[in-house]
Amino acid sequence: MFFRQVLHEDLGCASYVVADAGEAAVIDPKWEIEDYLALAGEHGFEFRHILETHNHADHVSGKGRLAKATGAAIYVPAKADVAFDHVPLADGDTVAVGQITITALATPGHRPEHTAYLIADASRGEEPWLVVTGDSLFVGDLARPDLAVEPEEGARELHASMRRLLELDDFAEAWPGHIGGSLCGGAGMSEKPGTTIGFERRFNRLLNLGDEDAFVRELTGHLAPQPPNFKRIVELNRGPLLGEANSLEPFSPARVKQLMEAGATLLDARAPREFDGVHIPRSINVTMTRSALGTRAAWIVDPESEVVVTAGTDDAARHTARLLEAVGFRSLPGILAGGVAAWQEAGLETASTPAIDVHELAERIRREDVSLLDVREDDEWEEGHVQGSVHVPYHDLGDGLPGTVANGKQLAVACSVGNRSSIAASLLKRAGVEDVIHVADGGIADLEEEGIPLVEGK
Repeated sequence: MFFRQVLHEDLGCASYVVADAGEAAVIDPKWEIEDYLALAGEHGFEFRHILETHNHADHVSGKGRLAKATGAAIYVPAKADVAFDHVPLADGDTVAVGQITITALATPGHRPEHTAYLIADASRGEEPWLVVTGDSLFVGDLARPDLAVEPEEGARELHASMRRLLELDDFAEAWPGHIGGSLCGGAGMSEKPGTTIGFERRFNRLLNLGDEDAFVRELTGHLAPQPPNFKRIVELNRGPLLGEANSLEPFSPARVKQLMEAGATLLDARAPREFDGVHIPRSINVTMTRSALGTRAAWIVDPESEVVVTAGTDDAARHTARLLEAVGFRSLPGILAGGVAAWQEAGLETASTPAIDVHELAERIRREDVSLLDVREDDEWEEGHVQGSVHVPYHDLGDGLPGTVANGKQLAVACSVGNRSSIAASLLKRAGVEDVIHVADGGIADLEEEGIPLVEGK
């Protein structure tokens, strides 16, 4: 038996390849299918089965592309309500892959149709020795229950689903649909790639809360905001199948300028310091040096709008565009060939943003010659912020600042490490806000080491 986890690093999504006797199945394929085709070529198997655990909300499935490339059949949970040819899988249904048996295990909660997959290898015995848990049980955490139904209803369904999973033996391996960083779980999700039922039974805090009501209260009490593209991604995954990626034409600077003047958005994926040094006016910096590029882009740009991409290299720009496709961006006509350097060589206008580190920010706070804009999320703000600073999460700045904030001073924009603040600073400049300073190195929590006290609460 061949078993391999394949990650989508930007989104923290995990997919799985299972193969035996020359045939293979993939569970929850990501949008970029090249990794699967490479594995098939390297190990000499053919994909005949594509299984989905549910209609994903955080990423566009690669099932359509992979089915087109391989001819494999697509299996989805019977309650998924999809609009493409498929084999429905109800609780207890099986798929044979050589001597391997994949058995559907209904595990609603994250979504009503959610299904985990038990995997047994006849050469080892009849009992399943691993389970692909999808968006139900994570390492150290559980899936969020609020994406398809009311949070309490989802939590109660998830409680029952966990009881089903915990019927498995302690030795059974559990392979989740996400690792730490995904928005489909909570802050407790580990970055470990896998676990066992026994480990989670003993150490997963959410599985040891006692009664069902306590479980529901804990699971629904600290839910993060849902990105605005989640519902759209679900509909894309329901079909019709998406079988083609964008061609991503290389555009000249003059053509990109025309597209921007016609309303297209230019996303720049370079590191924040590079963007601060020189960038194209009205472009937005969503750096690829940190994970969740696609998710953050979807917070601030309409995925149905036209988007052009630039980065440090043309290959990096194409990769960035694929990350955007994976979260539902469908109108990606091309990239700026040659990047910002080509734009400069064409003699077109450029801009820059003053950048400082946390040490200089602390000095300027003491001198009271800057206003501080904290663009972190609500829970981060409540854990500790600078007295007198203004709080607006970065994804709420698409139309600029709500009211007057700077009071005649320069506006220093900060987050935790510099990536979200770079998005915020570029959004503010795009909206016409002047005198913006980007805190590019470090963040709010680091100010305590510089002697600036932080206060808790709202």
